[in-house]
Amino acid sequence: MLTINDLREFGANVDEGLGRCLNNEAFYLRLVGKALADGNYDKLSAAVAAGDMDAGFETAHTLKGVLANLALTPILDPVSQMTELFRRKEEGDYAGLLRTVLAERDRLLSLME
Repeated sequence: MLTINDLREFGANVDEGLGRCLNNEAFYLRLVGKALADGNYDKLSAAVAAGDMDAGFETAHTLKGVLANLALTPILDPVSQMTELFRRKEEGDYAGLLRTVLAERDRLLSLME
């Protein structure tokens, strides 16, 4: 079971995330679980594979909002980078950033077991 200490060790800014959840630890942890199961990770993977800048931006931007509210920094940082690259429709290492996003998500998921 995921704990607040696990999230701290993961690198999340727990105090910030908890503050947005009125310091309700159970609620915060439930939202973290939902954020990790979000279908937008699959949509982001599909957008990167297809080179679809518009879908990539929309999906990355959505994930960025969720991750920022929960202060899940290790996942948020590469998603934020992707969001800005997609916004500007620039060339970039989308696949590498996506690998980091998914690896960090999976690392946090493994803490939930």
